[in-house]
Amino acid sequence: MKASDGDTAQVENFLDALWLERGLSENTLAAYRSDLLHLARWLNGKGCDLLTAGKGDLLEYMHRRTESGARPSSIARLRSSLRRFFRYLVREGRLDVDPSAQIDAPQLGRGLPKSLTEPEVEALLTAPDAGSVLGLRDRAMLEVLYASGLRVSELVSLEMAQVNLQQGLVRVLGKGGKERLVPLGEEALTWVERFVRHGRPQLIAQATGTALFPTRRGRGMTRQAFWQHIKRYALQAGIEKTLSPHTLRHAFATHLINHGADLRVVQLLLGHSSLSTTQIYTHVARERLKSLHAEHHPRG
Repeated sequence: MKASDGDTAQVENFLDALWLERGLSENTLAAYRSDLLHLARWLNGKGCDLLTAGKGDLLEYMHRRTESGARPSSIARLRSSLRRFFRYLVREGRLDVDPSAQIDAPQLGRGLPKSLTEPEVEALLTAPDAGSVLGLRDRAMLEVLYASGLRVSELVSLEMAQVNLQQGLVRVLGKGGKERLVPLGEEALTWVERFVRHGRPQLIAQATGTALFPTRRGRGMTRQAFWQHIKRYALQAGIEKTLSPHTLRHAFATHLINHGADLRVVQLLLGHSSLSTTQIYTHVARERLKSLHAEHHPRG
């Protein structure tokens, strides 16, 4: 069942306004769209819509989502989508009362991001066959990801003009259109230079693309495609942990802090707007120390 045309129009107008006000990424906007249109379809099945839904309707919907197995983090994101959407409707004069205003957020435990040990990272980085053009590209991409802490979406969208090979810096356009300069480090820089010199010309021979890491067709790669590459290389490297697209970003931050990096420096490198977001990595480092103590201390 599709959402009604009226509900779909309300959602799209909201997303347009949100993009103009906040400059949110396509992934974030897509998540809001999915949450709201799914709700709209459910409401339409009950004979109402987004403009006539009450607090009871929203609570029932969230309860049904929870019963169907949605994780607390998904319900928390859904609540955020609802709060922003209905506040927007009130602000625009389409509603007098915000039905989501008094819906409490689910209590979430603070999950620690999944990371890799330094030997595991080394195994992952060396998994691609650097003797082939595509393997060389993938090795360079993995090296940049670990050396810089970029998001996968930031990595695959990099263009040649954003990288200064002489200074070893990459200019990144992050969330909300915020720009930051991130150093690459000698190892990553070496692999990027090698790919730009010996691999990239073969991939863009028939195209005029500007992507730093092009596909066979000379265009930029999608984040989904690169995520599939990461999973394949993890299998090759014998890594059995459940990975996410951000695993190397988490490893970058965790290993920096393990080696004594200042938290605010890590915040700047990651492009976090709030230090509290970066502080999760101090917990990761603490958990690592505790596990090492338990494993190696005679009274651990």
